[in-house]
Amino acid sequence: MDVSRIRALRGPNLWSRHTAIEAVVSCPAPECSIDGLPGFEGRVRELFPSMGPLRPDGRPGQISVAHVLETVALALQAQAGCPVTFSRTAQTVEAGTYQVVVEYSEESVGKKAFDHAMALVEAALQKGSFDVEAALAELRELDEDVRLGPSTGSIVDAAVVRGIPYRRLTQGSLVQFGWGSKQRRIWAAEVDNTSAVAESIAQDKDLTKRLLASAGVPVPTGRPVTDFADACLVAEEIGWPVVVKPRDGNQGKGVTVNIVSTEHLEIAHKVAAEHGEVMVERYLPGNDFRLLVVGDRLVAAARRDPPHVIGDGVHTVRQLVDKVNEDPRRGEGHATSLTKIRFDEIAVARLQVQGLKPDDVPEKGRRVIMRNNANLSTGGTATDVTDDVHPEVAARAIAAAQTIGLEICGVDVLAESVHLPLEDQNGGIVEVNAAPGLRMHLSPSYGKGRNVGEAVINNLYKPGDDGRIPVVAVTGTNGKTTTARLTAHLLATSGLRVGMTNTDGVYVNGRQIDSGDCSGPKSARNVLMHPDVDAAVFETARGGILREGLGFDRCGTAVVTNIGAGDHLGLNYITTVEDLAVLKRVIVVNVAPTGYAVLNAADPIVVAMAPKCPGGIIYFAMDPHNPVLTTHRAQGKRAICVDGDAIVVSEGNWRESLLLRDIPLTRQGSIGFQVENVMASIGAAWSAGMDWAVIRAGLASFVSDSDNAPGRFNVMSFRGATVIADYGHNPDAMRALVNAVNGIPAKRRSVVISGAGDRRDEDIREQTAILGEAFDDFILYQDACQRGREDGEVLGLLREGLSKAQRAQRVDEVRGEFAAIDTALERLQPGDLCLVLVDQVEEALAHLAQRCAEPVPAQ
Repeated sequence: MDVSRIRALRGPNLWSRHTAIEAVVSCPAPECSIDGLPGFEGRVRELFPSMGPLRPDGRPGQISVAHVLETVALALQAQAGCPVTFSRTAQTVEAGTYQVVVEYSEESVGKKAFDHAMALVEAALQKGSFDVEAALAELRELDEDVRLGPSTGSIVDAAVVRGIPYRRLTQGSLVQFGWGSKQRRIWAAEVDNTSAVAESIAQDKDLTKRLLASAGVPVPTGRPVTDFADACLVAEEIGWPVVVKPRDGNQGKGVTVNIVSTEHLEIAHKVAAEHGEVMVERYLPGNDFRLLVVGDRLVAAARRDPPHVIGDGVHTVRQLVDKVNEDPRRGEGHATSLTKIRFDEIAVARLQVQGLKPDDVPEKGRRVIMRNNANLSTGGTATDVTDDVHPEVAARAIAAAQTIGLEICGVDVLAESVHLPLEDQNGGIVEVNAAPGLRMHLSPSYGKGRNVGEAVINNLYKPGDDGRIPVVAVTGTNGKTTTARLTAHLLATSGLRVGMTNTDGVYVNGRQIDSGDCSGPKSARNVLMHPDVDAAVFETARGGILREGLGFDRCGTAVVTNIGAGDHLGLNYITTVEDLAVLKRVIVVNVAPTGYAVLNAADPIVVAMAPKCPGGIIYFAMDPHNPVLTTHRAQGKRAICVDGDAIVVSEGNWRESLLLRDIPLTRQGSIGFQVENVMASIGAAWSAGMDWAVIRAGLASFVSDSDNAPGRFNVMSFRGATVIADYGHNPDAMRALVNAVNGIPAKRRSVVISGAGDRRDEDIREQTAILGEAFDDFILYQDACQRGREDGEVLGLLREGLSKAQRAQRVDEVRGEFAAIDTALERLQPGDLCLVLVDQVEEALAHLAQRCAEPVPAQ
C-alpha cells in the first residue's frame, strides 16, 4: 500500500458536502482484494476490535486494503468522539489505485486519524503490533485542544441552526459569522461591537465599582491597597469578613472571599498580588450568582456554589477531593462542564478556618468548603435559577452591563436570593465580566440548561437575516470569465459593492487586489472576508474544486455555461466528459433551496445536472425552439432565448425583451458565444432579483475590451487590419471563435496560436484542425511553459493538426509569444484579419495595445 497524496477538502466537494481528507492509495495486485490476503481481516480486527463493518453502506464489489484504510480512519475518529459519518473509496482508471475519502470535523484530527489508520493497516499487513488505545487517547486530546470551547461552540451551533455561515479565523476562538458587509465576529463570548474601552473598564474592578455606584447599582465598599499592611487597615475600616482580589483580573483568578483573619488575609493578599494590584472589599454574605446579560436582556442566571466535599467519616479531606475529581465531567480546563477541585494553599487556609487539615477525616455528612469563591474554574458547581430572578434584580444587571458598555456581560451578584430586589437584602453586584464563560448556563451542574448561544446570535442578527450576501458561482468549459465579469458588472450597476474572482485576479468594488489565476476556494474565501463586499461572483474552476472543494457552503446562483467536449481531460482522474460534468455540478448541488441554477439548455450534459439542484432552474439557449427550453417554458418556469433581434426572458405569461443592438458585447448578435455568455449573466442577475431597467443599463455599458474582459474577443485595429485577441484554448473555444470571425469580412485571415502542454495530444491537434478550415496563415509559437512537454513537442502536434487543413496556405514557427505577435502584425495588410490566441493575457494585451497605437508609417 502506497499513499501518494493527501488533501484536505475544506468545503463542498466532488464527493459530498462534508469536509474530508482525500488520499490517493495504490495497492499492489494482492491487496486489491483482501480475500487474497489470508488472515488479514482477522489481524486488523484483533488490532482494532471495535472498527465495525468494512462496508457499512452495503456497497457491492471487492474489498481492497484501501477500503479497510477508509473504514479504520473513520472509525478512529468516531470512537475518539468526533461527529463523523461519511467515507468512500473509489477505484480510479488506474488498476490498483483508489481515492479514499474520509470525513473530518477538525482537520488536524482527521489527518492524524488517517496517519494512525495507515500505521494500523500496515501493522496488520506486516503482522506487527499497534496500540489502538494510545492512538484514540491522542486523537481525543488533540480534538479537545483544537475544537471550539463550549462558549464559542454554543454560539457557532446556534448560527448553524439559523443557516448563518461561519469561519474560524484562528486556531483559537476568533470566529467570523456571515459574509462580506454582513459579517460579524466573536472572540469566545465577546462580540465585535464591544469596545476595548468597555473591556478595560470591566477589568478594572475599582473603576467598575465606582461607575456602577454612580448609576445607582448597589456595590460593596472597599478600595485598592498598596501592601499587606494597607490591606489589614482596610479590613479593619470596613469590617471583617472581607474579599481580596486583583484589581485587574478575570475568571476568578486570585480571588479569595470570606476572609476572617489576618493570617488568611496574608495568604489571600499574596495570591492576588501575583496578578497585579490588589483590592480589599467588604464581604457580602449570601449566595454567589452569575447573571448573563446579552444586549438589553437577561438571558440566564445561575447560583454558583464553592467547591466542597461531604464527609463520610472514613476518608480524609484529601481523599474525598480525589474521589470527587474522578467525576468524568471534571477536567483541567474549560472544555468539560466541571473543573477539578484544586488542593493548594488557598484550600489549606480555608480548611484551617473550619478547624481542619488535609489529612483529617470529617464526620459523616459534614460539608467541607475548599474555597469560598464559587467560580467553576476553581471546581465550583452551578445551579440554574433563570426563572427565579426578580425583575428588579434583572434590571440592575442590565444597567450594570450597559453602564460599562458590554454587549455580552457576566454580572456577579452576592445576595441571599434572586427572588428579592438587591436593596431589600443588602446584596450587591461585585463584578462584571467581559467575555464571560457560558458553560455554567449551557450545562449547569443542576437544573435546566439555557441556549445562550442562540441569544448571542439573535443579538448579532435580526430574525430572518442569515448573514449571507448574494453569491454567484460560475463554471463551465468556455465563457466562465466573461460571464463572471459581466455578472459582476450588472450587480455593480445596481449599486452593490461587488467582489469577484476569476482567472485574472481578485477584484473588490472595481479594484484589483490580487493577480494571477484566482478561480479557486482560497480567493473566494478572501472575498467573503472582505467587509466592503455586498455581493460576490466567483469563477469556479475544476482545479480548485479538486484541490480543496468550494470556498463557500452554498451559493444563491450557480451558472454552468457549457461542458461541450470538455477540457483538461486526463488530469486528476477526470478522464471523460461525464467525469468533468460530475465535478462541475458541485456548484449546482450546493445551490440554496431559494436559489437558482442557470443552465445551458443546448448542452445535454449540462441539462442532466438539473435534477441535482435543490433550488429552481433557469434555462437559456440561442434557439427558442430548443425542446428542453420549450418544455421548461410551457411549465411556466424561467427561460431565456434569442428570438429575432432580441434576447427574450419569460416566466409564465410574463415576457421581457432586450434588443441585441443595445448589448455591445454581442456586436449586434453576430458573436454567438458572447450572446450565450450574456444570457447566462442575465439569468444570474434575474436570480439575484435585479431590476430589469438596471440589467438593461448594465448590458449597455459593458464593452468587451481589454479592461472589462481581457483576452475575451478583444477587437483592435492595426494599420487598417482587424486584430482579435482571445484566450481560447480548447477545441470548443476554437469552434466558437471560427463562427464569430466568419461573420467579420476580411481579405486574408491569419492566426497566432500555441498549445498548453497539459492537454491531451488529440486536443492540441484538434485546435489547429478546426482553425485550418477558416484561416489562411498560421504562426505557431512555443511559449516558455511547456508543462512537461519536450522542446518542440507542442509545435509538432499543432502542425499535425494542420496536415489535412483545406484552407491553410502558410505555416511558420516562432519562438516566443511576443515575437510571434510582431511577426503576424508586420504581415498584415489593410482589410486583413488576425486572431491572436494569447497565453500571457495581461502582458500580450499590453503589447498588442502598444503596437496598435503606433502611427501608420508614411507611404
